[in-house]
Amino acid sequence: MHTGTTRFLAIIRHPLKYRWFLLTRLPAAFFSGVRIRTVDNDHCAVSVPYKWFTRNPFRSTYFACLAMAAEMSTGVLAMAQCYGRRPAVSMLVTGLEAAYTRKAKGISIFTCSDGELIRQAIEEAIATGESRTVRAESIGRNAAGEELARFHITWSFRQKETTIVSPN
Repeated sequence: MHTGTTRFLAIIRHPLKYRWFLLTRLPAAFFSGVRIRTVDNDHCAVSVPYKWFTRNPFRSTYFACLAMAAEMSTGVLAMAQCYGRRPAVSMLVTGLEAAYTRKAKGISIFTCSDGELIRQAIEEAIATGESRTVRAESIGRNAAGEELARFHITWSFRQKETTIVSPN
């Protein structure tokens, strides 16, 4: 684990810094009530509530809010690995697949356990200078532990080009 990961996870775990991060970087998640439940190097669990702002006309959580929580559970792991890297690494979602199996009528918790796969892809991108992709899985469950949805989010990682400034 590089030092940037430790620093990023410390920001995410601090209540005020986390809220500021959401408000300034992911305002839709902030207003939807998406929250990180647990996070470490390899796992991340993110919840989304069923409330006025997240519901659809069918009395369940809107699919886009579920997708937002699933993407965040994978994205936090990716951001933690990219944060403070030298050379810097860019990250981008290049694909999303979803399978919904049950109506989300209460709080939904999405868990991703692919932190090691993400770390390996980033290390390879830096070592080779070429982009690498990871297909991360996030599984959403309700409070009773029943599976609601399964998402596969494809992340692409690439080492950013370094610019050399000549003194003129």
